[in-house]
Amino acid sequence: MSSIDIKQPSARQRLLDAAARLFYADGIAATGIDAITTEAGVARKSLYNNFGSKQDLMLAYIEARHEEWLELYRARLEQAQSPRARVLAVFDAYLDHARSAYPHGFRGCGLLNAAAEFPVDSPGREAVRRHKEEVEHILTGHLREAGVTYSAAMAEHLSFLLEGAMSRAGLEGSPERLSHARRIASRLLEGR
Repeated sequence: MSSIDIKQPSARQRLLDAAARLFYADGIAATGIDAITTEAGVARKSLYNNFGSKQDLMLAYIEARHEEWLELYRARLEQAQSPRARVLAVFDAYLDHARSAYPHGFRGCGLLNAAAEFPVDSPGREAVRRHKEEVEHILTGHLREAGVTYSAAMAEHLSFLLEGAMSRAGLEGSPERLSHARRIASRLLEGR
């Protein structure tokens, strides 16, 4: 009988996964190194060997969270058959994110939650800002492709709609506000 060799995630990945769960559930400031290493099942030294500091781990968490959203968006984008559908794919990716299984409940955008904990001009806030700017840039491109004259202004409007809906959805613990925002965006695109 042969044994099946199941490869365990690396210590780095286990630390990042543990940090993601704890940062989202409890907040970055409230989550200590010991909680992360215990959750990951690794020695404390492993965190410093892989990330150097809690701040480096936090920045890796933000980048991983951003990549996670981009993967959801790319999956939705593959299904979108028109420029209008590509704009709505951004909303659908946010909805997919909100509908994910969260052990302690949905708390809204993990990036905005993290940014709220960081001082102005900190590397963490800058990373979150870049993500939000990229989302708005994606919207601008799809709106331009759809022939919307003021695509940058409309993208800004839709990003405000999206982020406001995400904030309310997080407060309410339900994606319903995001569904409503998607319907509003769809109507706005029909009336352009």
